[in-house]
Amino acid sequence: MFLHASRVAILTKQMYVTYYGNNKTSLFIIESAGYLHEVIDEKLSSNMTKSLQEINSLLISQKVSQENKDMIFNIIQHMSYSKNIDVHYNLSIEGKYVQDADRLDALGAIGIARAFAYGGHINQKIYDPQIKIATLTSHKQYRQHETTTYNHFFEKLLNLEKLMNTAAGKKEAILRTEYINSFLKEFEKEVNVAK
Repeated sequence: MFLHASRVAILTKQMYVTYYGNNKTSLFIIESAGYLHEVIDEKLSSNMTKSLQEINSLLISQKVSQENKDMIFNIIQHMSYSKNIDVHYNLSIEGKYVQDADRLDALGAIGIARAFAYGGHINQKIYDPQIKIATLTSHKQYRQHETTTYNHFFEKLLNLEKLMNTAAGKKEAILRTEYINSFLKEFEKEVNVAK
């Protein structure tokens, strides 16, 4: 997960600087949030309170101001796709860039690789015509419904392009979504997906 977090932090910074320049405080906030957001991912943390305390201790040890800590915590606690299914959280401009970069890492070639790697990790089927694509309407359903990795592209990944917050995120999402669509066309041909 470190490499994912690193890609998110680097991409966030690249996109932000292009539009807003080198604001030292904002760059610290977005890089910190980019690197720390996975620490409280419910797929990885079984004790959210402990994970949040560890992040807080780290930020205190680095003498991060309370205002900046609050901004970092607000971003990492409200940016995830699953937490925004039931309620749409309004993030700061820094948070919008981090959220976009995180979502971009779920698209394109790396997104395809990550989807199949995670699906294999949780013993999820690649494709099963008996398991229908769901329309996700709640966080609970997102986490608990039966699905396949193929379905995941339609249930989440192909929806990310329209959820981008920033001009930079939207531009890159179009390219990465096109790549996924071309992959899915070939996949569907090879496995004879009935539509």
